[in-house]
Amino acid sequence: MSTFPVLIAVSVITLLFVFKLVRKHKRDSTKNYPNGSMGFLPVIGESLSFVKAHKNNRGQEWVEERVAKYGPIFKTSLMGGPTVFITGRAGSKFVLGAETEVLAPRQPFTIAAIMGKHNLFEVSGTKRYKPLRRAMMSFLKPDILQGHTKLMDVLVKARIDKETKGKETITTISFMKKLTFHVACQILFGIADDPTEQALYKEFGHCFEAMWSAPFNFPGTTFRKGIQARKRIVNMMSPIMEKRKEQIKKGTLNPMNDVLSCMLSLETEAAENGDQEEPITMNEVIDNFVALMIASHDSSAAVLTWVIWKLAKDREIYDNVVREQMSIIKETKERQQQGGGEADGRLTWGDVAKMKYTWRVVQEVMRVIPPFFGSFRTAMKDTSYGGYDIPKGWQVFWVAFSTHMNNDIFNDPTEFDPSRFDSKSNIIPPYSYLAFGAGHHICIGLEFARVEALVVLHHMKLTRLALPYPEMGLPINLIPRSCC
Repeated sequence: MSTFPVLIAVSVITLLFVFKLVRKHKRDSTKNYPNGSMGFLPVIGESLSFVKAHKNNRGQEWVEERVAKYGPIFKTSLMGGPTVFITGRAGSKFVLGAETEVLAPRQPFTIAAIMGKHNLFEVSGTKRYKPLRRAMMSFLKPDILQGHTKLMDVLVKARIDKETKGKETITTISFMKKLTFHVACQILFGIADDPTEQALYKEFGHCFEAMWSAPFNFPGTTFRKGIQARKRIVNMMSPIMEKRKEQIKKGTLNPMNDVLSCMLSLETEAAENGDQEEPITMNEVIDNFVALMIASHDSSAAVLTWVIWKLAKDREIYDNVVREQMSIIKETKERQQQGGGEADGRLTWGDVAKMKYTWRVVQEVMRVIPPFFGSFRTAMKDTSYGGYDIPKGWQVFWVAFSTHMNNDIFNDPTEFDPSRFDSKSNIIPPYSYLAFGAGHHICIGLEFARVEALVVLHHMKLTRLALPYPEMGLPINLIPRSCC
């Protein structure tokens, strides 16, 4: 076959590409973009090096190299689009304090494809945001979570006993992932069926990997595996949700049992009452189930892993945590002896509230090692920051760790000091501590994450921890302590 038509086609495409570049250069000559590199291929840009650094826990180094080269505001191309990185407290305030009409929390293609286009992040700034957020917050607010503290205590203790029975060592990373997934399934989503939980755990594993992968939807790629896993998750959850809808209609299921039922009940109520507000759809429910599952357990598992790592390395911190937890055990035993409504020996909301030092340790761990690297936004219209133009459609990435190690905000930032979070003696400036975001973009699951972390650490405190080896999955030795 003659190659002449192919050569003609290639030539035409090349000329069109060059013409487009020339036009873009003329149009962009009036813009003052941040310094930086878009990479060799604009669509891919620096995505591969960014993802590799992120997976190897070297994301901070990746950013710091570019800050040293280009400054605290720099441009690159990530996950399929031009991106501006913004660091520092002022930058965090600009991004997290911006109205959604300016910067909306739209996610890169790979993340949005896995979470779904109806997830809470994607609909921020639209009329769908309020009913979806209201549905989630109806369960996640403190007065509702308070009633689930004892259940969480039972679940965590039972799972720790099951996973550690007869073992001298456990691998903390995988253990915490399974534990937090188990808690999320049971409490947030009411999934108590073990085979379903195990199947979902496997599929969400593919989804996690796909979110931070190159956006290539070809057979065998990480992204394709994630897309296929999401489809299987939808197929698993659809009949479960339909059954719950019927139970809610019949009054045989309390919609306040979990987040999933809350969302389904609002869909049912809106349809039955003829509310003017468009009811929540099944697509919105499933997308937010996926998004909330991803957000609720992966970061919690990472935080708990690093807390265990710190406790294993720092005997003084460990002893202080154990001392606080032992005092709570003593109180629960005294309640049992005295009898009454709180005499079942389980942790209560009041017990969790007393774990002040333990929570300060968790907060300090999240300062040193933030639970998430940062977050994407999308410019909904032309804007600017720090003297640089940010065109409509560009991605903006704000970096969480840049304020956490700032000596002007945290004295001796390399020192591990839980007393920083003693609210009586220290006031942390707004938009400085970003473990859960800030402003009106603060994480809606903050209270759930706090209670979960403290309950898990309460039950882990009966174990003396060996020095860990993170490259081996952070193994710890299981040597029981005396209870009191």
